[in-house]
Formats: sequence, structure tokens, C-alpha cells
Amino acid sequence: MERKTDAAPYEIAKKFCVAGKITEIITYGGGHINATYLVTTSQKRYILQRINTYVFPDVDGLMRNVCGVASYLRGRGIETLCFVPTRAGEPYLKGRECWRMYEYIENAVAYRKSESCEIFQEAGRAFGAFMKHLNDYDVSTLTEVIPDFHNTEKRFSDFQKALSADVCGRARNCISETEFLLARSDTYSLITEGLRTDEIPLRVTHNDTKLSNILIDADTGKTRAVIDFDTVMPGSMLYDFGEAIRFGASTALEDERDLSKVHFSMEMFRAYATGFCQEIKECVVRRETHLFAYSAYLMTAETALRFLTDYLSGDMYYATDYPEHNLVRTRTQIRLASEMEGQEKQMQEIIEEILS
Repeated sequence: MERKTDAAPYEIAKKFCVAGKITEIITYGGGHINATYLVTTSQKRYILQRINTYVFPDVDGLMRNVCGVASYLRGRGIETLCFVPTRAGEPYLKGRECWRMYEYIENAVAYRKSESCEIFQEAGRAFGAFMKHLNDYDVSTLTEVIPDFHNTEKRFSDFQKALSADVCGRARNCISETEFLLARSDTYSLITEGLRTDEIPLRVTHNDTKLSNILIDADTGKTRAVIDFDTVMPGSMLYDFGEAIRFGASTALEDERDLSKVHFSMEMFRAYATGFCQEIKECVVRRETHLFAYSAYLMTAETALRFLTDYLSGDMYYATDYPEHNLVRTRTQIRLASEMEGQEKQMQEIIEEILS
């Protein structure tokens, strides 16, 4: 973390109802989308974020979602995000830039990757409990802040358009990656078809179930809170499960350049599935049960589509540190998706064993 007090965030932070005098503001975290700062006052600490309005143009809808879900969970005694109002009494600061603030959750840690099966099983339990606690939440009240976010058919169409346009002249750099994703065009529609026919229920979903979006108590190793509600929207339980496996059952980070280090861990898959499925056992339906293993492959392939689409389009969505960053990310996802294809039967047998 870079230690400095930036004048612009400092002036912004003063417009929120913080307790005490602001003593320090430093850049914080490693998120791809929003700019995040840790604000320290003489009494407590806060998280200040500049909302990325390119990604989230409907900020009112976004904040209705996150505040509504946080309030619902808090009303049931569950530790969650606690937003700090502006001095004008608004849930966020509106203007040329949009900012929000919430209380910092102390004595908690977040992991970028799974360091043990125990941690990953706890993550599965946390996200499964999140799904279970929101099972009765009125999905119709949620704004779809990113339309078609997990519509893999649409993601594939966007990829094809970006490939055809090739506005940055990068298509020649990713021929094998393109061929892999094009060859699997008939594998992208099972969940969207299930949602259209109501075989798969529409639920409140987190849609960004990376391990780093769970805060673990530093002393007990148990979940304190699920965080980052920006992509909470109507969707399928399978999206949340598959996304968590994509990220957490990999033996490497998603931007690992050395593909020999990138593998799918069946041991981690079993750990997460155990935690998650034990929590949602009472509300899962048959069609969902049949597609858990598939969802891991689908979310991994979809993420490859998204990374490669952004690479071809000039890196408009994801923050990048170097020109090939999104291409490197694409390659890790393709490696994982390929390994998942070969182990889908074993993965599904594990799911059925846990849910039996």
C-alpha cells in the first residue's frame, strides 16, 4: 500500500459523517474496478471508494441494491457492510465523480488465493449462507446494474464482434485462444436456457464470488462478512458457485504468466462444494444440482471470453498493468477450462455425494 494523504480523497472524505478528525488516507486493496482508499480518523477507520461510472452508469440503482441487501442482512443479525451517509444525509456523494464510504471491518483478512482447503471450505460456507439468507429477498426489487452480466451467449456475441472489429490490431496475437473459445460456442447456453424456461430459479446472486470478497476473522478463521455487493443482481445460484470455483480452485492467480503453474485443483473443488452445498441443501432444485460441475467450466470460459474481448477492444473494462495483461488472464482461464472439461464427471459425482 502506498502511504500518503491524497488531497482529492481527503476533501471528499470530509463530506461524509465520519467520527473524529481525518489523520491519514492511503490507497487500499487490489480491485479491478473502483478506486479504493483506507481513511483513518482519530476514532476509527473507513473505506472510501470512487465508483466507476463507466462500469456502473446507474449509480442510483447500484446503491439501492447494495444498501438494500446490506440492510436486509443486518436486520437478520448478520455482519455486513455498513454504509456511512454524506453530511447531506445521502447514501453516496453525487457529482462529476460519485463516491461512497462504509465502515472498515477490523481484525479481518481477505485472501487473494486459497491457502488451504479449510479456508476455501469456509468460503463456500460463507457464500452458500449468503445465498440462503437472501432466499426470500424480493428479486424484483433489484436493478440489473450490468445487463446480461452472466449471459454467456451475449458475452460470446460480444467477443465475436470485438474479434471482427479488431480495433487495436491485436487479433493476430491470440489466434489459439480465439480458436479455443470459438470451438466451444455450443457449450455456453445451458444456464441461460434454464432461466428462460424457469427450470432454474431466479435468485439474488452476488456474481463476484472471489475469495477476496470474504472477510475472515484473523483470530478464529471463520467468516466475518461477505463484501462487495456491486454486482448483486437477479441471476442463478450456479453463477455464484461456478465463479468461486473458477477463482479459488486454481493453483495460481488469474494473471499468472507461467501456465505450467496453472491447474484445476479437485481437492479445492471438493472443499468449496462441501461448504457451499451444505448451506443451500434445503433450497436447491434438481436442475441446479445437475449443473454445478458444468457451471465451474462455464464461468471459467465466460471469464476468458470477457478478458479476451477487453484485450481486443483496448482494455476498456479491466484495469491492466501492461499491454498483454488481459491476454495473460485469458490464457490462465483457458488452461483451467480445458482441465475442467476433462474432470466434469468426477466433479459432478462429488456434488451428488454432498447433496445426497
